[in-house]
Amino acid sequence: MNETCTAIGEAFPPILQGIWEYVRASQEEILLSLYLPASCAFFIHVLFCAPFLVLDVLGSVSQRVRSLRIAAGSGPPPSLRQWVDCFWRVLYIYLTTVLPATAVFQFLRTPSLPELAPSCWQLFVEVFACFLLFDTLFFIWHLSMHRNSWLYRNVHQLHHQHHIPFALAAQDTSPAELLSLLLLALSSAWLLACHPLSEAVFHLINSWLAVEDHCGYDLPWSLHRLLPFLGGAPHHQAHHSFHSGNYAPYFTHWDHLFGTYRSAVPCSRQ
Repeated sequence: MNETCTAIGEAFPPILQGIWEYVRASQEEILLSLYLPASCAFFIHVLFCAPFLVLDVLGSVSQRVRSLRIAAGSGPPPSLRQWVDCFWRVLYIYLTTVLPATAVFQFLRTPSLPELAPSCWQLFVEVFACFLLFDTLFFIWHLSMHRNSWLYRNVHQLHHQHHIPFALAAQDTSPAELLSLLLLALSSAWLLACHPLSEAVFHLINSWLAVEDHCGYDLPWSLHRLLPFLGGAPHHQAHHSFHSGNYAPYFTHWDHLFGTYRSAVPCSRQ
């Protein structure tokens, strides 16, 4: 086992180093931009939502596609008008709140670009540690927003307008909530002193998981089917259906430990 890990570690660092050197040489100014976190977060979110927009459009005419939807969402998929309205709401929050606030955060933390890329093991450990820390911070914050009536009314309630969520609605929240979640993600990587490449991988996977959690589909290739310790879309849709429980974004251990776990909503197909 150790020999296998060593062989993998020796094979990947030259590849990672080559990628990192290319990125540093050609994109250093962009990587150090104060506006990079917010810009990437928005465009990646929209890009990852695109396949589910296609599914929703197909689902309006195809019973086979609708059969992939989770039971609580077995009615008509969200309309194109809902998608467009949601897009403009999220874009407005980014431009007016998220972009300036994350620019200040980026300025205060003064990011730097090291010469060496991480090893594959370092990359894996840092990304996994980021997810564990982010999942913990998210659980605490999410539970607090539900247990404190003022926080719920003024920060979180807007997100629960979607009793049946769809992909783009993952970031359809109040400005305060969207900003707080992005800062939690940025802070997780910052507190763990992650390599910028590890941080980039963490944010990419984090964006995808957030979209997948809200997509409304229980697809055969969804990550929660491949990794049983993830809750996935059925787990999070139960939270939207009952307005309680399943407060952790991805893993389920905190909800089991604190007695807030709810059974996942089953898929509508037989």
